[in-house]
Amino acid sequence: VQLQAYGGGLVQTGGSLRLSCTASVTIAILNEMGWYRQVPGKQRELVASTSSGGNIAYADSVKGRFTLSRENAINTVYLQMNNLKPEDTAVYYCRAVRTLFTCTTYWGQGTQVTVSS
Repeated sequence: VQLQAYGGGLVQTGGSLRLSCTASVTIAILNEMGWYRQVPGKQRELVASTSSGGNIAYADSVKGRFTLSRENAINTVYLQMNNLKPEDTAVYYCRAVRTLFTCTTYWGQGTQVTVSS
């Protein structure tokens, strides 16, 4: 499974960005798909994730501001980020999990999101 992420950039506080992650396989076979982020010196943390059943989980810090959605027909998940804050600055990574006989995690390349104050 390959994941291609798009959409990072530089934005001012209060602005919006939309990240896209396209998988090389139909996302219906993936048990989980979502976004994580990482800043230097810290662990990668969950931003938002959706299960194959449609449940969506958000980090408390982004609830009400970020929205995760999926477009199965083009194997893509989106992260709409509104009201961005400087503390949202990070490298954002797309992640997918497939559980068949074993559980395998796939990561896309990171995309930088920078929010200026």
